[in-house]
Amino acid sequence: MTKIFLNIKGMHCESCAKLIESEMENEVKKIKVSFSNGKAEIEFDEEKISEDEIKNKIKSLGYKLK
Repeated sequence: MTKIFLNIKGMHCESCAKLIESEMENEVKKIKVSFSNGKAEIEFDEEKISEDEIKNKIKSLGYKLK
């Protein structure tokens, strides 16, 4: 398992954080997104999804990574 911490820019409310979590929950082992901190903690299996794929998925939802 790999754990990464990402800074996410562009979240406007708690619903934005929940959207990212719900879109990613089936592809990663664990995800916790904090709207107030603008951060995400993601634990995933590199054999199933790469860090780049995770970042691209978040970007495709309309958010930017710092």
